[in-house]
Amino acid sequence: MSWSTLSREHSQADRRLLEILRQGLTKEFPNPDRIGCPRPTLLRDIARRRVPLEEVKPWLDHLGSCSPCYQDFTEFRKQISSQRRKLQLSLAAAAVFLFAFAGLLWEHTRPAVKTTATVILDLRERSVLRGQSPTETELPPLEIPRSAKHLVMELPIGSREGVYEVALLDSSDKANTPDGQIVLLSTTGTAQLENHTMFLRADVDLGRISPGTYLLGMRQPGLEWTRFPIRVL
Repeated sequence: MSWSTLSREHSQADRRLLEILRQGLTKEFPNPDRIGCPRPTLLRDIARRRVPLEEVKPWLDHLGSCSPCYQDFTEFRKQISSQRRKLQLSLAAAAVFLFAFAGLLWEHTRPAVKTTATVILDLRERSVLRGQSPTETELPPLEIPRSAKHLVMELPIGSREGVYEVALLDSSDKANTPDGQIVLLSTTGTAQLENHTMFLRADVDLGRISPGTYLLGMRQPGLEWTRFPIRVL
């Protein structure tokens, strides 16, 4: 006998068993002395479908004429159904937990993606006259995000090629350094003429700078600072 045939016969027996048990067996066939009843363990195994088909058949007639057995069988089926639901919920919760844990693990172990934020600053119309405070200009401060990693500055007309010191300066005028400035961040860059515009490129790291208003300073060796108001966002 093939497995598919056996499975069909088992399903047919299950349907027959259910049809018999649904025929008002709860109270119509009392059996207080439990005469001829199968062992509770056997009845439980039948409800769990752990008993071979050939062993179930001899009990079909009894189960169809014994209300206590029907009641026990029904209770076993309810318990089995409840256990299955709890197991399914537990498996679903475990799956959700595993997915969440895997996501967190991947987030913490994946290779860091290096991002370079390039900011272009147009300083061509922001020349500061000698003796004039940068804060006296009518133009609003330049803006630069703290995520910036690379600055490309278009220098004012007349600027020279060569190496520049680029710095973020304190704008509070409380400096006591020789040149009158507190340098919060300093780097260097090289200015080059490209298509009639002088470009100065420099790498920066503003991660430790608090948002606020500062001065962007730049100078060539031996010269004074040229300063521009700038707001770090």
